Amino acid sequence: MQKKIQQCQNCQKDFIIEPEDFNFYEKIKVPPPTFCPECRMIRRLTWRNERALFKRTCDKTNKSIIAMFNPEFKGKVYDHDIWWGDDWDAASYGKDYDFSKPFFEQYKELLLKVPLANVGNTNCVNFPYGNHNADCKNCYLVYASYLNEDVLYSQGASSLKNCVDTYSIVKSELCYEDILSDSLFQTHFSYNSGQSINCYFLKNCVNCQDCIGCINLHNKKYCVFNKQYSKEEYLKIKKNLDFGNYKILSDFKNKYTDFVLKFPNKYVNIIKSSDSTGDNIMNSKNTKQSFDIYGDNKDTKFSAHGGWAENNYDCYGFGASASLLYEGVDTGIKAFNQHFSILTHSCLDTNYTYMCYNSKNLFGCIGIRKGEYCILNKKYTKEEYEELVPKIIKHMNDMPYVDSKGRVYKYGEFFPSELSPFSYNETIAQEYFPKTKKEITEEGYFFREPLKKEYKTTLKSNDLPNHIQDVKEDILNETIACPNNGSELTLCTQAYRIIKDELNFLRKNNIALPRFCPNCRHYQRLKQRNPMKLWHRSCMCDKENHEHKGKCSVEFETSYAPNRPEIIYCEKCYQQEVY
Repeated sequence: MQKKIQQCQNCQKDFIIEPEDFNFYEKIKVPPPTFCPECRMIRRLTWRNERALFKRTCDKTNKSIIAMFNPEFKGKVYDHDIWWGDDWDAASYGKDYDFSKPFFEQYKELLLKVPLANVGNTNCVNFPYGNHNADCKNCYLVYASYLNEDVLYSQGASSLKNCVDTYSIVKSELCYEDILSDSLFQTHFSYNSGQSINCYFLKNCVNCQDCIGCINLHNKKYCVFNKQYSKEEYLKIKKNLDFGNYKILSDFKNKYTDFVLKFPNKYVNIIKSSDSTGDNIMNSKNTKQSFDIYGDNKDTKFSAHGGWAENNYDCYGFGASASLLYEGVDTGIKAFNQHFSILTHSCLDTNYTYMCYNSKNLFGCIGIRKGEYCILNKKYTKEEYEELVPKIIKHMNDMPYVDSKGRVYKYGEFFPSELSPFSYNETIAQEYFPKTKKEITEEGYFFREPLKKEYKTTLKSNDLPNHIQDVKEDILNETIACPNNGSELTLCTQAYRIIKDELNFLRKNNIALPRFCPNCRHYQRLKQRNPMKLWHRSCMCDKENHEHKGKCSVEFETSYAPNRPEIIYCEKCYQQEVY
C-alpha cells in the first residue's frame, strides 16, 4: 500500500500515513487515524493527571481522601485500598448496549457510575501525597515514579534515594535539580549526564568527578567551565562558589546558561539504538517518532515514556512485556492486543477500557478486574460477546459521536477529550503542550478554574535568607508567596512551604532555599528538555578540521526547533567535539 496524505480533522494540517502504518492498523484491525500524531498525543494526555491532587470524600466510607479527581468531578471515587478490596464489584454496574445512541455517550454515563480509585499508587509506604507511583517509601509530592526512597518533589524518578527536585533521572542518590540523567551521586543542577560523582552543573557529561559548570566532557576530573585544574586549584575555586548563597547560585546559573551555548549539542539523544527517530531513546530498534523510550524496545511509533515492549503505536506510559498496544495511556505490563486503554494493565484483547486489570475480552469497560467477555461492564458468554462486538463496531461507524467542535469519533478513535474526568490544565497535556486558558477553550478542550486557596502568606520569597546556613528552624512555619502568583501556565500554587526533610537536605548539601513553589520549579525543569516534536534540520558544523569541506551537509530529524539558540551537530561531527 502506498503512503497517504491525510488531513487532520482537529488541526486541519496534513500528515502522512506510511505503508508500515497501514500494515500495523491492518494487523490489529483498526481503521487509519483521522487525527495527526501530535493531536493524537495531546488527546491521550488529556486523560492523564499526574500532579493535580485534591481533597475529596471517599464515596464508600465518607472519609477524607487525597485524589487525582477534582471535587467537581461528579463520578464516584473510592479510597485506593477500598477500591482494590473485595466488597464491591464493577460488573454490578453493567448495562445493556443501547443502539439508539452513540457508544461514547453510553461510556460517559458508565464513567459517572463506576467507582474509580483515588490515585494510581501501588505498594507505597508513608507516601500520602503522590500519584501513579509504585514501590516507593517515605516520599513527598512525587509522581509517575518507581522504586524510590526519601525522594521529594520529583517526577519520572526510578531507583532514587535521598533526592529532591528531579525530573526523569534513575539510579541516583543525594541529587538535586537533575534532569534526564542516570547513575549520579551527589551531583546537582545537571542535564543529560551520567555516571558522575560530586559535580554541579553538567550537561551531556559522562563519568565525571568533581567538575563544575561543564559540557560534553567524558572521563574528566577537577574541571570548571571545561578547563582542567589541579586538585588544589579546583578545591579553592569550589570553596568560592558557595551555592548555599542564593545570589552566588543565581549568578552562576546565568553564567553557565551563556557558557553552554558556545558548545555543540548532538541532534538527538539516541543511545545504542538502530533505525530510530525521536529523542531520549536507549537500547531500542525501529522505534520511530518516539520520546523517552528506555530498554529493549522495538517496532514502536508515535509513543513516549515506555520500554520493554514491541509492536506498539501511539502510547504514553507503556511497556513491561507488552505488544500490540494502540492508543493507550498508562498501559501494558504483560499485556497483549490492548486498544484505546487508560490505566489498564495485564489485559489482552480489549477495546476502550479504563482502570481495568488482569482481564481479557473487554469492550467499553471501567474498573473490571479478573473479568472476561464484558461489554459496558456487563458479563456475556464467549459466543454472545463475539457476536455483539462486531455489531457495536458497526454501530460506532453508523452513529458516531460528534463532540462540541464537530470532531467525529467512529470506531478507531481514542476517547474524546471532553469525556475526560480531568480538565486540560490538570493533565500532563498542559506540561508538554502548554496552553493559556483562552487557547484551551478556543481549541475545544475543557479548562477548570483552580480551586480558590485562602493562603495567608507570611513571607515573600525575596525575603528569604540569602544563605542556607542562616535559615532558622522557624522557616518550617512560614507560608511563602511564590513570585509567579498563580500563573495558569505553570499551575502555580501561589504559596509553598519548606518541609523538614527538604531543609535538612539543603543544609547538608549547602544549597540555597528555592524561591518558587514546587509546581513552578517543575515547569522550570520541563523548559530545559526538548519538546516531543521533530523538525527537519541540517548539521551546523563548518569546522575545517572535520572531514567535510565547508559546512556539513548531513540532514536529520531533531527535537531542537530551528529558532533555538543552541548549536546542533550531526552524530559524527558531535563525536569529534566531545572531550
